[in-house]
Amino acid sequence: MARLSPWGALVPVVALAAGLLFATSGSTAQGTDLRAGEVTELAALIRERDDAIAVQEQRLAELQRRSERLTEQAAARDGAVADARAAGEAVIPAAGLAAVSGPGMVVTLDDAPRRADGTLPAGVRPDDLVIHQSDVQAVVNAMWSAGATGVSVMDQRLIATSAVRCVGNTLLLQGRTYSPPFVISAVVDAPAVRQRLAASPQVRVFQEAADAFGLTFEVRDRPSVELPAYDGPLALQYAAAG
Repeated sequence: MARLSPWGALVPVVALAAGLLFATSGSTAQGTDLRAGEVTELAALIRERDDAIAVQEQRLAELQRRSERLTEQAAARDGAVADARAAGEAVIPAAGLAAVSGPGMVVTLDDAPRRADGTLPAGVRPDDLVIHQSDVQAVVNAMWSAGATGVSVMDQRLIATSAVRCVGNTLLLQGRTYSPPFVISAVVDAPAVRQRLAASPQVRVFQEAADAFGLTFEVRDRPSVELPAYDGPLALQYAAAG
């Protein structure tokens, strides 16, 4: 009988060990590639991360769009507020709620002087010798029609709702009473006012009475006229609202 060499005896042992190793690997891998296991898990993790990033990007895009809409809305509101404020500020001078100054005119109206003995000239009535509401109003109307920036009577700023009233020879204006002489001031183009005064029928009648009975009708141009702001109820309401 032939004798086996040591190497020949080892061959079956090596083969048996190799088969056992392959069997163990197959059982462990369960049909998968052991060397690719880590790569497969990493790819799955990357896909999971990509999906999460995609969701976050969509959320970020939506938040950005929302932010842009809110910014546009805020800008629109701010613009509307700014426009309203500018419009309000633009009408403040015209409404008399701010002091104004500039070239203008001052007109003074006064009763006729009485005789030393208190008697009246023949054919003259007491009403002929005093300033009437219509006289003051005619001068004020002439100033407004000439484009006055502002008008005041006895340092009381006139506004659209101001009413000039006379009781006897006393002027009632915005809750206060004044005695003559009555001073009417305006920031206005003086030549334009003179044209309006000359064209006014009421002023013409008053001028005739002034010439006949000695009433004062003094018209003076001024290089600078300063008018106070209106401080009546409307001004207080405006200040409270502001």
